[in-house]
Amino acid sequence: MSREIVIICDGVFPKSEYPRYLIRTADFIICCDGALRKFIRNSMAIFGEERLPDKVVGDMDSLSANLKARYSHIIVQIDKQEHNDQTKAFRWALENLSDISTITIIGATGQREDHTIGNMSLLMEYARTYDLEAMGIQLQMITDHGVIFPVTDTMEFDCGIGRQVSIFSPDNSLRIKSSGLEWKTDDVVFDNWWKATLNRATQDRVRLEFSHRSIALVMMN
Repeated sequence: MSREIVIICDGVFPKSEYPRYLIRTADFIICCDGALRKFIRNSMAIFGEERLPDKVVGDMDSLSANLKARYSHIIVQIDKQEHNDQTKAFRWALENLSDISTITIIGATGQREDHTIGNMSLLMEYARTYDLEAMGIQLQMITDHGVIFPVTDTMEFDCGIGRQVSIFSPDNSLRIKSSGLEWKTDDVVFDNWWKATLNRATQDRVRLEFSHRSIALVMMN
């Protein structure tokens, strides 16, 4: 049986119903260490009762000694500083959980802009490092405002007519032919972040055709 995993980071905790629905229906919930207090504080509104996540993963520098002792049974402390807590939680899930169908990252944006940009760009790093498509795993980041997901090659996705779509890529050699968008991206050179942003879907289904396998982010608002 496939499982849907939710990772909650220590950014802005979602207020809208959709990300809270994903938390409520998740098969396994991982909190980065700093997000534990936010999760507990919001659990009553989400579940109708106070509850804990299944695991808390991170370097634990955001938790007091009292909290670490109280919740030691669900804590996984990883001290390596070359990875942030979002990455530690993502890697832990891949290495320790089976039958994953979806990994949804929530609470990864807001507050500090550098953390937001870093966490979003890490989606592309995960897609480049792990062949998630071959593993049958869908990766997405959900906020109160939209959906963000990595793309590594030609693909199609459903979004709905009129939805705003932005595309980002650090690969300035990449060309992406598009269909289903108001402004075609065929001639876009990805040499700055704004180059394929603020587009709009003219069809329910959008197709992006990559000139070569690479990395990109799609954001739908």
